[in-house]
Amino acid sequence: MGAAAGILFTKDATSQIEEEMRDAFGVERAWLVSSGTAALTLSLMALKGHRPQTDVVIPAYTCFSVPAAVMRAGLRPVPCDIDPATFDYEEDQLARTIGPNTLCVVAHNLFGIPANIERIRPLCRPYDCAIVEDAAQAMGVKSDGEWLGTRGDVGIFSLGRGKPITSGSGGVIVTKSPRLAAAIEEQCARLPTPSRVQMIKDWLKVALMAVFVRPSLFWVPSAVPWLRLGETVFPKHISLRRLSRMQAALLRGWRPQIDRANRQRAGTAMDLARRGGFELPCGPSHPYLRMPVFAANPAERNRRLADAQARGLGFSRAYPGPVSEIPEVEAVIGPRQFANALLVATHLLTVPTHHWVSPKDADAILACLSQSEWRPGLQTRRAWRPGL
Repeated sequence: MGAAAGILFTKDATSQIEEEMRDAFGVERAWLVSSGTAALTLSLMALKGHRPQTDVVIPAYTCFSVPAAVMRAGLRPVPCDIDPATFDYEEDQLARTIGPNTLCVVAHNLFGIPANIERIRPLCRPYDCAIVEDAAQAMGVKSDGEWLGTRGDVGIFSLGRGKPITSGSGGVIVTKSPRLAAAIEEQCARLPTPSRVQMIKDWLKVALMAVFVRPSLFWVPSAVPWLRLGETVFPKHISLRRLSRMQAALLRGWRPQIDRANRQRAGTAMDLARRGGFELPCGPSHPYLRMPVFAANPAERNRRLADAQARGLGFSRAYPGPVSEIPEVEAVIGPRQFANALLVATHLLTVPTHHWVSPKDADAILACLSQSEWRPGLQTRRAWRPGL
């Protein structure tokens, strides 16, 4: 009903939700836009307007939308390898990657696992480069008493499919900086507002998503090839617009919803980790967007993934390779290899943790995983580090 009201009536819920998020996260401003990718793009465009630098440091293993947003903003992605135990930057390589032409560093909280902002900040300080905190997968999660997404100069959240709260699609930009708030507002003030036809399309998408998100029914949309569910695609077009009134209406009561969703994700992860004997980076009681586990080898990972998909269990391999292997990125940076990112891409399997995972689903997930050999970490060029 709230979504329908957002289509039929002219009262705009967007400003109300933005004010609620500003107060909840303790930031200067918050903006609701069309997607998490749009939120990142607009944040980078705002930063670009204040400094001449053009390089944006990004994790070599991350969502393909991240380099797409960098390029959409007219900037150059510069991948840096990761630590497989945390998915955060490999510290020594990050120190070598940041330089005089670095505009900002994108720190991601992959699967809800906090990036170490306090380790990144001193590396940025000599070059006065900003930190953009990508909390697309970590909305409503805290680390050491701080909200993920608010620890950098600017932060972004995603309201897309599979997130703790969703409006079908959508994104949020937040910042504590008055100077950056003015620059982001300048970008957002130019954005078009969705038409009523677009709002109706968005509503239909949300309604279908609400039905088929259940693990027992996920096989239905997965069997439709053109939906490309479970695939990671480099977006060639990024729509930059405000979030529709309909989608903003879906976010009414978002704060208790996101608290409940994150508690449920933490509970599911704890149950699966305890019964399956898995070690997780933040311990078992953390609200992981998806629970990451490593197979002993790529062939075993692929076998278990195929088995789980055939049974509709909602497993995913996450991202298929380092971002340096994306043709559009390689055309900009040239051939580059990132050993740790490649190891993660070939060994990682992620498991759903959302509230639709029933006890029966959890039993089926553990039965699927128990048929394989799993490891709590990966052997890298550095000393082996447990924790994942």
